[in-house]
Amino acid sequence: MTRGTSRDVLPAGIAILGPTGSGKSQLAMQVAAARPVEIISVDSAQVYRGLDIGTAKPSLAERHAVPHHLIDIREPEQVYSAGEFRADCIALLHDITARGRTPLLVGGTMLYYRALFQGIAQLPAADDAVRAKIDARAAQQGWPALHAELATQDPASAARIHPNDAQRIQRALEVLSISGRTLGEHWEGESRDAAPFSNWTVCVLEPADRAVLHRALELRLAAMIEAGFVQEIRNLLARGTLDIDAPVMRLVGYRQLADYCRGEKSLDAAIACALAATRQLAKRQLTWLRSGKLLPYGASVIRGDFLDSGQSQLMRQALIEAPQTPC
Repeated sequence: MTRGTSRDVLPAGIAILGPTGSGKSQLAMQVAAARPVEIISVDSAQVYRGLDIGTAKPSLAERHAVPHHLIDIREPEQVYSAGEFRADCIALLHDITARGRTPLLVGGTMLYYRALFQGIAQLPAADDAVRAKIDARAAQQGWPALHAELATQDPASAARIHPNDAQRIQRALEVLSISGRTLGEHWEGESRDAAPFSNWTVCVLEPADRAVLHRALELRLAAMIEAGFVQEIRNLLARGTLDIDAPVMRLVGYRQLADYCRGEKSLDAAIACALAATRQLAKRQLTWLRSGKLLPYGASVIRGDFLDSGQSQLMRQALIEAPQTPC
């Protein structure tokens, strides 16, 4: 069997999915205390070096206690695609299992989970000429205007993309221009490179009380500010290589507090905007999880509210007892 190919029967693994602030990392560390696991981060922000506080990256002590993968693997100026994640993750699944441990995927980047669980759609290759035209229009009209245009042609993609997310707006419009098909139509209409996950346990964290989740997000952001989140952003801006459209400067929290660092907002206003954006992120993540189009077919799925103490104990025990691929 060729390692990492599309038809591999992948080793048994565990995945913990949920919106930001729902307790994914805490649950993972509790499971790691009771069974031999290695954690694979499924977080498009934690791949970057220097983004520690605002990404809620596991501490050095946690990473020393339990092996973590796909953290600090890129510089802020670099990119890391869903396709790269999928290839790296499949290789890690085999490596971790060969060491007699269970792969434990933890994170909230739903595009990465979709790439792993559902495969990669065969999208058109990038076209420099088309991109140049889109960029020229954005320079005149602004990315929010192009996002509004995208909403009329591909409302499903526009609903998942922030109006200032230049990279993803550009790609969605590029795919439409080249192929005449939306991103969703490419995903639904093509046979993708998907691997079976019938031996997996997938834990979906779904906070039942939105107010409890919002309060947890508020407390976490306050703790990040206290820990030096603003200085972390100033350090990024001081590099002189990251403009406002750089992927890391569009991350939730970073984008809003960067406005304060540039003198465009007061700190209180920037924090309020960051909190609102974080709540919207959690809402989008929950939409992904409830869509029925993300989780792998045949996997054992556990759903519950980790912020509820009674449910958290049951979920933790179920993951501790989840199957492990024999070596």
